[in-house]
Amino acid sequence: MKSVWLAAVAGLALAAPASAQGVKIGILNDQSGVYADYGGKYSLEAAHMAVEDFGGEVLGKKIEIVTADHQNKPDLATAIARRWYDTEGVDMITELTTSSVALAVQELSKEKKKIDIVVGAATSRITGDACTPYSFHWAYDTRALAVGTGGALTRAGGDTWFFLTADYAFGYALEKDTTDIVNANGGKVLGSVRVPLNSSDFSSFLLQAQSSKAKIVGLANAGLDTTNSIKQAAEFGIVKSGQKLAGLLMTLAEVHGLGLEAAQGLVLTEGFYWDHDDQTRAFGERFMKRTGRMPSMIHAGTYSSVLSYLKAVKAAGTKDTVAVVAKLKELPVDDVFAKGKVLANGRMVHDLYLFEVKKPSESKKPFDYYKQLAVVPGDQAFFTAKESGCPLTK
Repeated sequence: MKSVWLAAVAGLALAAPASAQGVKIGILNDQSGVYADYGGKYSLEAAHMAVEDFGGEVLGKKIEIVTADHQNKPDLATAIARRWYDTEGVDMITELTTSSVALAVQELSKEKKKIDIVVGAATSRITGDACTPYSFHWAYDTRALAVGTGGALTRAGGDTWFFLTADYAFGYALEKDTTDIVNANGGKVLGSVRVPLNSSDFSSFLLQAQSSKAKIVGLANAGLDTTNSIKQAAEFGIVKSGQKLAGLLMTLAEVHGLGLEAAQGLVLTEGFYWDHDDQTRAFGERFMKRTGRMPSMIHAGTYSSVLSYLKAVKAAGTKDTVAVVAKLKELPVDDVFAKGKVLANGRMVHDLYLFEVKKPSESKKPFDYYKQLAVVPGDQAFFTAKESGCPLTK
């Protein structure tokens, strides 16, 4: 009987640090694969910057960050998140690159009544039919990208499309949302092909796009898949023969990986650019000193998600999930990433920007890659809560 009592006491002793600790935030993303530059260790650094800027403490206790590589595997991501929630006292998980991963972790977070803030994943289902009371979507989504890039190119005369689509949840959502916008603007989709994640050879897929004669080849992929498909498209002479490539999800990281010689002329939509104003430039220079590169919308969006969560905890005066959720939806977002608001379905609404990648001759300094073509207002880019299909808003 005594041994049982001692074991129980030991168990309480082990559990005590988790209950007594301050806020613990998990950065869960791809740190070694196709999206490692897209988010990876750079998003982790942005999260550390947010904690430092907040002051390192909240509610009188230390803020801690833990991190892991989910390798773009939903089952691995769920296992990590379950361990974090059940035994390591993690209060909130963010970044969550890869839509299949984000959807899986979101379901677990619902079960555990924990907050997750998706930054790196794209599918609009996150705050649509798959929404939960505790989940948020921060930097962008497939609907916003479709409105920005798809709408602009179709209205400019690119009225026939063919898609190279990543063969998982993100790719399907991006193709569907862009198709809807193309059709709404009088265009037509001539076909599509699904491409396995992390492909090394795009030749057969590009030949199908070329033979379609579509004016626009929509790349419904991301990360290294986007850069590799663009490089191989150049080898096939797709642009030289008159077709135009649309990078439906490209960030500064992919443009940097391609180089301006290969990327020049590409039209894309991002929610952040380091050279936008004095505030973003100051943030960019700080980030550059720490990482050797300028931040993309994923890195700046991770900074914003962590900072907004900490502000909500402080305003709520507690780590209690329900109270913090209420504050996240009540407080305006006002930081270096965005001036925005959070809807009832968890979607953070903010302006995005339509950019064209500069020619090498137009670039005057390192990472001087974009010229702004238009502002895409947030209330046009994103679904309203009612339009999203989120059951919470019915």
